[in-house]
Amino acid sequence: MKFTPEQAAKVAALARLTLPEDKLEHLAAQMGDILSYMDTLASCPTDGVEPLYSPVEHDTPMREDKARKTCQRADVLAQAPESDGRFFIVPKIVAG
Repeated sequence: MKFTPEQAAKVAALARLTLPEDKLEHLAAQMGDILSYMDTLASCPTDGVEPLYSPVEHDTPMREDKARKTCQRADVLAQAPESDGRFFIVPKIVAG
């Protein structure tokens, strides 16, 4: 399926992404490949095929659902770009 750079720009705008013009051709080609693959999948006969939760058959290991501390606050905050010692400090994203 052909996907044009103009369509890629429209999808990017809907996703609120700002993409440079030189990337739109590449993105359009990738989206076209994805849609072609979806067309291929849609053409596969699936009558009588049971739905799967996962294509891999394996047992899910069970463990006790028990709350426990795995990290210390100071260790986590030490990895943040900025903190006040108790919380992460992040840029304001909502005006008001």
